[in-house]
Parts: sequence; C-alpha cells; structure tokens
Amino acid sequence: MTNLPLWLDGLLAALVVIGAAFALIGSWGLAKLSDFLKRLHGPTKATTLGVGCVLIASSMWFSAAQGTASLHELLIALFLFMTAPVSAHLLIKAALKLDPSLRPPAPPSGPVDPRV
Repeated sequence: MTNLPLWLDGLLAALVVIGAAFALIGSWGLAKLSDFLKRLHGPTKATTLGVGCVLIASSMWFSAAQGTASLHELLIALFLFMTAPVSAHLLIKAALKLDPSLRPPAPPSGPVDPRV
C-alpha cells in the first residue's frame, strides 16, 4: 500500500467519480433512447469521456505508486478516443444502408439568396 499525498488522493477520487458518473449517464442514455441515431450521438461521447477519466486516474495512480510513468492506460485511452468516432461512423453508415428513411432531407439545391 502506498501513501499518496492528500491532494493526489482527492484528484484521483474526483476523476474516478466523474468518470463513473459520465459512464453511468452514457449507459443510461444508450438504454433509454429509442432512436438508434440519437443513441450514437450523445451517450457514446459521455461513455467514452467517463472511461477516459477512469483510465487517466488509473495511470496517475500507477505512476505515483511505482515512481515511473505508466503509459499502458494512456495508450488504452488514446486507442479508445481514436476508435470511438470511427466505430460510431460505421454504425451510422450501416443503419442508413438498412433503413434509408433515416437519412435527413437534402438541403435546397437552388441559388441561395445572400440577403436572407
């Protein structure tokens, strides 16, 4: 067991609580929203942010406990933040292919009046 400074304990606890709250809110949104496209927009971002906060707290704790930088969690967070938008984009493309009525209407194609 390591004795960390009080300020670091408080910071790590805050990151874990904030991360858990974002993950809970995001997962609740994923379960409650009825529209597939709405599920991918907000709750997915909240869940990713929550998991990222927990990973950053874990990295800080292991770095302080071992005395050297712990990069495993930072690499996981980097991979998570890089792949979450790509997977959401691919899921939306698949949903639009299965149900073309989900696609929003096209913008007007005529000349745009600059006075409006």
